[in-house]
Parts: sequence; C-alpha cells; structure tokens
Amino acid sequence: MEIKVNFLDNLRLEAKFDDFTVVADQPIRYKGDGSAPGPFDYFLASSAMCAAYFVKVYCVARDIPTENIRLSQNNIVDPENRYKQIFKIQVELPSDISAKDRQGILRAIERCTVKKVVQTGPEFVIEEVDNLDADAQALLIPSNDLHGATCIKGKDLPLQQTIANMSGILADLGMKIEISSWRNIVPNVWSLHIRDAQSPMCFTNGKGSSKESALASALGEFIERLNCNFFYNDQFWGEDIANAAFVHYPEEKWFQPGPNDELPVEILDDYCLAIYNPEDELRGSHLYDTNSGNIARGICSLPYVRQSDGATVYFPSNLIENLFLSNGMSAGNSLAEAQVQCLSEIFERAVKRDIIQGEIALPDVPTEVLAKYPSIVAGIQGLEEQGFPVLVKDASLGGQFPVMCVTLMNPRTGGVFASFGAHPSFEVALERSLTELLQGRSFEGLNDLPQPSFSQNAVTEPNNYVEHFIDSSGVVSWRFFSAKADYDFVEWDFSQQAQASNAEQAEVLFNILKTLDKKAYMAVYQHLGATACRILVPDYSEIYLVEDLIWDNTNRALAFRSDILNLHRLDDEALAALVERLEESELDEYTEIKTLIGIEFDDNTVWGQLTILELKLLIYVALQQFEAAKDLVEAFLQYNTNTVERGLFYQCMNVVLEVILDDELELEDFEANFRRMFKDERMDAVLGSVNGSVRFYGLSTTNMQLEGLDRHLRLIESYKKLHQARARAAASTAQ
Repeated sequence: MEIKVNFLDNLRLEAKFDDFTVVADQPIRYKGDGSAPGPFDYFLASSAMCAAYFVKVYCVARDIPTENIRLSQNNIVDPENRYKQIFKIQVELPSDISAKDRQGILRAIERCTVKKVVQTGPEFVIEEVDNLDADAQALLIPSNDLHGATCIKGKDLPLQQTIANMSGILADLGMKIEISSWRNIVPNVWSLHIRDAQSPMCFTNGKGSSKESALASALGEFIERLNCNFFYNDQFWGEDIANAAFVHYPEEKWFQPGPNDELPVEILDDYCLAIYNPEDELRGSHLYDTNSGNIARGICSLPYVRQSDGATVYFPSNLIENLFLSNGMSAGNSLAEAQVQCLSEIFERAVKRDIIQGEIALPDVPTEVLAKYPSIVAGIQGLEEQGFPVLVKDASLGGQFPVMCVTLMNPRTGGVFASFGAHPSFEVALERSLTELLQGRSFEGLNDLPQPSFSQNAVTEPNNYVEHFIDSSGVVSWRFFSAKADYDFVEWDFSQQAQASNAEQAEVLFNILKTLDKKAYMAVYQHLGATACRILVPDYSEIYLVEDLIWDNTNRALAFRSDILNLHRLDDEALAALVERLEESELDEYTEIKTLIGIEFDDNTVWGQLTILELKLLIYVALQQFEAAKDLVEAFLQYNTNTVERGLFYQCMNVVLEVILDDELELEDFEANFRRMFKDERMDAVLGSVNGSVRFYGLSTTNMQLEGLDRHLRLIESYKKLHQARARAAASTAQ
C-alpha cells in the first residue's frame, strides 16, 4: 500500500492512503503541539488492534459475544537497547467461555498480521527518486525473484518475460501498480491482489500454482480490464472526456436514433437484433452512453468483427456494459493466447450457468486420473487436512466442453463453494478450478459460504448466477451432490496434443461455438502496447438478462446525475421535479446514489452511503413537506444500515417532526430536553434543516465538474492515461 506523507505546521504530519487521512504529532516535551499521537504510538496501537481484530473474527465465526472480552498490550523496553522490546498482549476472557475457545482465541492472536511482519523482520529500502509516481515495477516483486525462464501451458512466453513485458506497459502508461496481499494457504495454490496506487478502485486478483504464475495472471487481468475500460464501466467520465474527439476508442462511431426513437439502422445485425430486440421494444434512447452522458452525440457504438465472415458490426457501448460485465475479455502475449483465455472463460461461465440452473449432477474424476497431477492433488490434500472435504468433478457435460469443477464443503457452517475452470487442456482447467476456489481467500473466509438448497427458485433466480459470476458465492442445489451423475466421466483433451499451439486451440474453441449455432464477434485492442481482445457471443455469454436493457439500464443515471451533483444549487421547483422523477422511477429506495449516477464517492462520507430513500427524505425536508419526510425518516430508522452518527441525526429529526406535525405540541416545550438527549450540534443541524437555514445536512457541495470528489477524480485521471495513449496510437497510425 502506498502511503503519501505531507508536512504540516510545526511537527505535524499527514499520511494519506486509500480514502483515509491520519495525522501524527509529537508531545509538547519534544517541541510538538501534542495534537495527535506520534508515529511510534500508531505503530504500537496497530499491533494491539490487529490482535483484537483476530479475536473478533474468531468470536464472530462462533457466535461468542465480545462485550466482556478485554485486551491490552504493553511494551517492555530493554534498558540497554531501547530498540529491543517485548510486546506483551494480555486478554481477559469471561468465565463462560470454554477451554477450547480460550485456546482458540489465543491462537487467533498469534495470527496477528502486524506481529508476524515484525517477527519476520521487514527490510527497509531508503532511496531518492525523481518522481514518486514513477517506477511501476518496483512494488510488484523483488527483481531477484524474476530471473529464470519458467514456461507453463497456455503462455507463449516464459512467466518472467510475461511479467516484465506487462509491468513495462503499465509503467509506460504512468500507472504505479502495488501488491496489497499475497495468499498461499495450501501447497501449489497462490493468489494475490494488485491495484493502481493512485486509483485503488482499479484492482484485479491473480491466481496460479506458483507466485510467478499468479502475478502474471493478475497483471494480465489488469491489462485486459484497462483495454476494455472495465474499471470505469459504470462511471461518469467527466465533461472533458464526454466532449473529446472520442470517448471509448478512436474507432468508435456515433449514430442518431430515428425520428420516433427507433434504433439506428447502422447498429447490430439481424442475428443480434433478433436476440436484443425480439419484441421491437428496445428504443434508441435505451442505448445512450452512460459514461459520457452526452445524449446530443447519439449512441456510441464500437466495431466488432463477426468471426463467421469477417464483417464489421457496431455494438452500442451501452449494450456491452449492461449485459456482459467482464465476460469475454482477455490479454495475452499474442492474440491467439488471449483468444484461448477469452473463449475458455466464456465456456466456463456458460457451462457453470447450465449446471447450476439445471441442477445437474456431475461425475467425479477417478482417483487414478487425479493421480496424474500430483501438484494439484497436494493442494486438495491441504484443504482436506484443514477439515474441508473436496469434490473434483468433470464439468465437460460428457466431453462437450473444456470445463472442470472443484467443490469445497465446509462442515463447520454447512456452506459449499463450487469453483469452475476452463481451458483446452484438462490439466490447466483442473488447476484453474482449484486456484479459483482459493483466490484471495483465507480459511476464515470459507466460513461465509452459502448453504446448498433443494429450492429450485433459489438456484435458478437470475441474481444467483450473477453471484456465481462475481465470486462463485451463489447457491448450489443439493441435487448437484447426487452420486447418480447425469453424465459419464470423460478424460477429455481439447488441446489435441501436448504441444498444440494457442492458434490451433483457439480454432478448436471457435468450432465448439459453431456446433452450438452461436455467432462470435471480436474486437482486438492494441492501443496501450499490449494485445487484448473482447469476444461477444450473443445469447450465450451475457451475464445479465437481455430485458435489463429496457428495465434496468445503467443509463437511467442520465435522468438524475446533473441535478443530484448540483443539488445545493437547485431551487424549490427543480427539487420538486427531481423528487417526482425519483418517485416515478420505481427504483429500489435502498439503491445507493453512487450506483445510480455512476460516481465514486468516498465511502466514509454521507454521499458514499446515501440512498435514494435518504435523498428523497432530505429533499422533502428542504421543501418543508414534513409529512412525506416523516414517513421516510421512520423507514430510514427501521431498515437503513448507516453510521451511528447518521442514525442519531435522524432520531433527532424524527422527534422534531413529530412535534411539528402535532397541532397540540409546541417545539419550544421540548427543545431543552431534546438538546440534552441529542446535543446542541445535532439539534442545531435538525432545526436548521426544518427551518431552511441548513440544506442537505452532511452532503458536501459538488457539481458536474466533480468538485471535491477526489476519489472519483482519481478514477478519471486513471482513465485519461488510457485515453491519451489511445489518442497517440491513433495519431501514429494516421501518419
């Protein structure tokens, strides 16, 4: 994690990381102002709080109350060497906690991350640099770990060269990539989380059988998502980008809807129109670009090549964003490598959907077949030894598809996790199933898995598949675990031979789509210095339902974004119009405003937790429509999970409105005791809200230029790096 430090007045320091700011000072005796803890004090507190965190996690998992658990830490300084210290952590436990859990809590404290780092002994490197934001590779992995030439199936270059190439591309883009976590909890299963140090919202996970393969996986996913704009998918990119020569890619085209809002004739083809507009309900206005919000330009459309005949077909960016999420995108050392990865994931997700929703029972992989892959068996045994039964299944549906499944059961909670992986090679698909299972997870993280169900509705409900797509945490049918399989086991191999090239394997995968009568459309992106592609397979690779284009389109943001960002500047007439549109929209009242309008607010602010319900509530208060406001205050207090401070503000608001709306009560008779209960600052905020002197309490002023929204502005700055690189690439091609 990158922590940037600013020098404030006197000896005060300000550390900024993610969305947080920490201020440190020195005691007066050391010439400071004593306004905040010192840096070493924060260090001491971090180990105590880390120990307490692990106690809390242990207790929550076992329903043990923590109200009467007390923990303290003291540091004992060696009189002859003040840098040699003993940290004594003591925990006081209630008498009703069992001996087993007492030992479990002590073992949990032993796992404290701060403690383990200190005991291992961090290495400090102190150096001068010309630019703090440069050197993208330095935070990834020590250079001496990148020597050698490790080749694995599916990669056209050794892992070390792949990592060097990809990190070099990121450095050229001006992106500083950092690793925030590594995990290796069983043999031969590695995973990590990487992110852009300047814009932590841009992050990916990687997985593999070694740390090098996991890092290459994470970097490849990061570059694929940059090329396909996935990090910025649902967000507003700002007015500068909206009015630039291009918004997404230099080769995009903009088409105007017909006079009666018909779809432009230039977009999609007959095959796609039959899928996306079967009842002629889809309108041109449904396809306006969410990211730019520039309706005047028309419908932003991106060129894709139809693989059956090489024809170019224009897909609205809105359609891709709304239906496909990250499915069907990949980057590689070559186009063929990217295609194999891309198509493999499409099959993985489509077959998973068919298995989950069809409640299909899969055949087990025989022990003698698993024994051919000892490194994979070692990882499975590592899970079994920790008390997690593992089922290894053939998900090829009788040899039709290159898909495998590894399913973990958690007897402690009754939860299960079905992980799928795909690749033309049986071995690679199996390895991916296992590494996907543990990507970014600790053993404690396996306690949150959902329980299987015999309820067909729970399994087939569309959002269940979305959960499976996002992190495989959806519900699985108990029928999936039947010993009577619906298909026979097949020891398949779509790679045909061990040394089959990626180009040959890509052709095999495209041919599977042909046998299904599915058409594939592909875009290739090389503007950023890497080779990436995106493949769309209509009526096969979508994640969301096609009807979402009409009923749940992200471009609903366009009806609200400008007014909400200019909220403090709206007069009563405009506010009344805004709240009326919100009421008529029939949107879920607990939808977060940041999701509705595509703005990355800081989660630690009122904006970051603001819902449609609370926004309507504040507007009704500003309009002095107190009866409508009172109903929403009650709903907020009953169902909303906001901060304690925000809850107290609305508790105060509730009683004040109760008095105001009661003709027999006078506020002045209650104000003194209201102030004793809720304190002056909170009471002043409520009274100011109802008399109009305070508008939209807690919401900072912003505008369409995103004033004060540093988190979102960092995201836009990240996107502008790509935009500029694409503009340079287009200019170079034109020459």
